[in-house]
Amino acid sequence: MAERILVVDDMRTNAELVAGLLRNLGYDVTIALDGAAALESLRARPPDLLVSDIMMPGMDGYELCRRLRADPGTALLPVILVTSADPQTERVKGIEAGADDFLAKPVNWPELFGRVKRLLYVKSLQDEIKRWNATLEERVREQVKQLESLSRLKRFFSPPVAEAILLGGEELLKPHRREITAVFLDLRGFTAFTDRADPEEVLELLQAYHATLGHTVEEYGGTLEHFAGDGVMIFFNDPLPVDRPAERAVRMALALQNAFKPIARAWEEKLGQEVALSIGIAQGDATLGVIGFEERWEYAAIGNVPNLAARLCGSAQGGEILLDGQTERDLATLADTEPVGPLKLRGFQQPVAAFRLTALRSSAPWPSRAT
Repeated sequence: MAERILVVDDMRTNAELVAGLLRNLGYDVTIALDGAAALESLRARPPDLLVSDIMMPGMDGYELCRRLRADPGTALLPVILVTSADPQTERVKGIEAGADDFLAKPVNWPELFGRVKRLLYVKSLQDEIKRWNATLEERVREQVKQLESLSRLKRFFSPPVAEAILLGGEELLKPHRREITAVFLDLRGFTAFTDRADPEEVLELLQAYHATLGHTVEEYGGTLEHFAGDGVMIFFNDPLPVDRPAERAVRMALALQNAFKPIARAWEEKLGQEVALSIGIAQGDATLGVIGFEERWEYAAIGNVPNLAARLCGSAQGGEILLDGQTERDLATLADTEPVGPLKLRGFQQPVAAFRLTALRSSAPWPSRAT
């Protein structure tokens, strides 16, 4: 599209002459016969450059230029002022008013055309910068939205999983079947503790527990399904597959037991109340996906495996980790266990084989961050 130029002069013949010559060069030219008409034309159809006479009745070229510079929308509009008065005096006034260039009458037409071309080129660069800034602002807004989404997703998933979902992996959240290792955590003595402690003390304990829990779950690549007061469900191998999910689960469980000991000691010293962490771990196929309603969604595992982990946790004493038979078999070369079953568990018709984890034989450290 042709660049738009507004020519302002109270002498129509002068305005028409300048406009005609500029049109011959391919520009789209509009005429205004005074400063007020120029401002109105600017609002209706913003130009890319303005060429204005200085000596005009009412609003002269200086005042027109000052008004343009005071308006953020036209502050950068290129302005050429033209006068028949003393060039040196008028040039200083024009610069003070904010003009970009200055020409004396009689106008040297090649000079005018050259300066018009130069200022329009400068204007095109300014417009390009504006477009880049607008694009950058949009990208920043989009990245902020992504960071907010990532922050919400991290409440449920490890950072690598959250980032994968954010980058277009919504298919990961659709209902599906997969083998997982489920871990259920519960605080023994917590109910008695809540009966004795102030609400602020209860929240302080839970916050310390959950902070330790969150860091440890992230370290081993688990998916945090939900908090239910002191009860917590975590699973491994979904929504993204991970290597050695059973080993991850057991190592995480042991790390949590160790990390919780100083918390338990601190609260026993403070209130004389014993609080300990019990853990149940089970492995097998489950149905996974997003459940809930429009205003509140959760990513959940449904089926016998998470239920079995919760029931094993309910049967564990404070400080114990109970495994189901499949988890125990997967860790046969790695873990020392002892049978504690079969256990009769609520919701299960047949007694369930269960094993107490006593130690891990492997001394090899787990990576500091899940991969």
